[in-house]
Amino acid sequence: MATVRLDQKARALVRSVPDSYTEALASYFGTGPTDVALARQQHEQYCALLRKEGVEVTVLEADHNHPDCMFVEDQAVVIDGHILLPTPGHPSRVAEQPPIANYLMESIDGIQTCTMGGAARMDGGDIIRLGNLFFVGRSSRTNDLGIAALKSLLDFFDYELRIIDIPGHALHLTSISSTPTDQLIMVPEDHLPKDAFGELPEGCEVVWMPAEEAYGCNTIGLPGNKVMIADGYPTVEAELINRGFELIKIDMSEIRAADGSLTCCSIFY
Repeated sequence: MATVRLDQKARALVRSVPDSYTEALASYFGTGPTDVALARQQHEQYCALLRKEGVEVTVLEADHNHPDCMFVEDQAVVIDGHILLPTPGHPSRVAEQPPIANYLMESIDGIQTCTMGGAARMDGGDIIRLGNLFFVGRSSRTNDLGIAALKSLLDFFDYELRIIDIPGHALHLTSISSTPTDQLIMVPEDHLPKDAFGELPEGCEVVWMPAEEAYGCNTIGLPGNKVMIADGYPTVEAELINRGFELIKIDMSEIRAADGSLTCCSIFY
C-alpha cells in the first residue's frame, strides 16, 4: 500500500476475485469488467509477481456478495504499526472491511487500531506516502471529516499531511499518482495543478507523464530498484527505465475495467 515505505514491503494482504465481479463499480477507467476468469488470471499473476520479489502474500477468500472486495487498499491504512480503519466512501463497500481488519489486527504484533465515526468517510486509495510526508485526496469517496481522522493519527507521529483536491474525472489520488520510490511521485498531466504537491523535501521530485497514460502512473515500488507497472504505458515505462529501474510489467486490463489499479489490490504491512 502507498502508506508503507519502500523498506516496509515484506508482506501483502490481497483478496480473491468474487463471482460477482462483473457488477463492480466502474465510472472512470472502464465501463465495467466482463470476464471474471481473466480477472482471476491477472490477479493470480499479480500475486505470483509479488511472491517472486520476496513478498509474503496472504490471500483472503472473496466475498461474493461484494463485487469490489478484491480492492483491499480502500479498507485499511497501515502506518508504522497503527491501522486506521476508514469508513469507505461508497455505501456498498462498507461491509467488505471486517475480515480485512480482523486479519491485520491478528497478524501485526502490538498493532494499534483507530476507527472512524459519524459522517467521516475515506478510501485508503486516497492516500500516498513520500517518506514521512503524506498526501490525501479530497474526493467523491474521502471527505473533510475523514481527512481529520487521518490527520489525528499522523499528528501522533509528527508526520505532515497535505490535502489535494481530486478532479471529478478521477476516482482516487492513487488513481492518478504513486510513489515508486520514497523520493519520486508520478502524476499525469492535466489532472492536478503543477503546485498540487507543494515544495517537496530535498532530493524528491514530481514527474509528470502524458494525460493519456494516467493509469500507468499507478505503480508499486519494490526493493532492489524494481517497480511493478501496468503493461501498455510506454512513456511511463521509458521514464522509469531511464531512471535505472528494473520493470515488472503486468496486464491489468480486466482490473482496470473496474476502476482498479495496481495499488488497489493489496495492503502492504
